Amino acid sequence: MQARSALFDLYGDHLRSRGGEAPVAALVKLLAPLGIAAPAVRTAVSRMVRQGWLAPRRLAAGPGYALTSKAAKRLDDAAGRVYRTARPSWNGRFDLIVLDPPRSRAARSRLAANLAYLGYGTIGERVWVAPRLNDEVDLLLDEAGVRYDRFTATHSAGTDGTASLVERAWDLPALAREYEKFVAELTPVVAEAPARGDDEAAYQARFQLVHAWRTFLFRDPQLPAALLPAPWPGVAAANFFDKHAARLRPAADRFVNHCLA
Repeated sequence: MQARSALFDLYGDHLRSRGGEAPVAALVKLLAPLGIAAPAVRTAVSRMVRQGWLAPRRLAAGPGYALTSKAAKRLDDAAGRVYRTARPSWNGRFDLIVLDPPRSRAARSRLAANLAYLGYGTIGERVWVAPRLNDEVDLLLDEAGVRYDRFTATHSAGTDGTASLVERAWDLPALAREYEKFVAELTPVVAEAPARGDDEAAYQARFQLVHAWRTFLFRDPQLPAALLPAPWPGVAAANFFDKHAARLRPAADRFVNHCLA
């Protein structure tokens, strides 16, 4: 677990609801159970400040960092997807983007990762598709400095309907295997964590659970049920996550409150 991604998880799952800020000392304490050392935390914080995710704050407990409005919006969106508080319906249309990809490999990789996070799959190097419109994509593409056009597409002819498009844009069999792997690997982690009696152990297990679950934000396009094979392993994985995230939450919250105090 890298310090930067762990900080995103920490702010998103615990600190966002507590004002979105914390002193550096508390950040170090909260990431120590994950095996992340203080120098790595400070380096990651500095990087996130440069990228516009965190802003320095002088807090009562000492120097600290708060979420920027950009980070708060991204984390709120991520929380809605992690806990599935808002899953938009599908109207049978796709958002289609045709773009001129960046020249550098690093820029192409960064753009591809950001588009995947927003739920887009690729059909070739220049064409991206998603089952719904996304308000962030225009800003993302403008910031990347690429030329692009967007279209609203519906299936009008063919033999396989939308299934062929989905099959080309997303590797659903691989994603299904990842969901099954998630449940298999996290079962012993959460099973060994007591919900009472050892708050740090519960916090550590829950953090690992949430961290692993959040990785699906970059892999799962959140397709509507009509476009998914049945039975879909993501449903069982979501139920598994909900059950254990809720069971371990009270103890994890106590540990967080202790570190912040």
